[in-house]
Amino acid sequence: MARGNQRERDRERAQARGNHKPKQPKNDGLTPEQRRERDARALQEKAARKAGQSMGGGNHDHFLGVGAKIKK
Repeated sequence: MARGNQRERDRERAQARGNHKPKQPKNDGLTPEQRRERDARALQEKAARKAGQSMGGGNHDHFLGVGAKIKK
């Protein structure tokens, strides 16, 4: 096979790409527990908004008009 050194080349390329962006920890001043609570609250709010939209705003027939045909 002609792919004898591809793994080594790929490792070198990945390492070269990784050196440009050093990982930095999140610096938002929150503890992991506070971060979890914040994220959980955001997900609950998002789910509530989505549920509200599906209850009241899910019907899009007003864009077509009564009896309008959809062109394909």
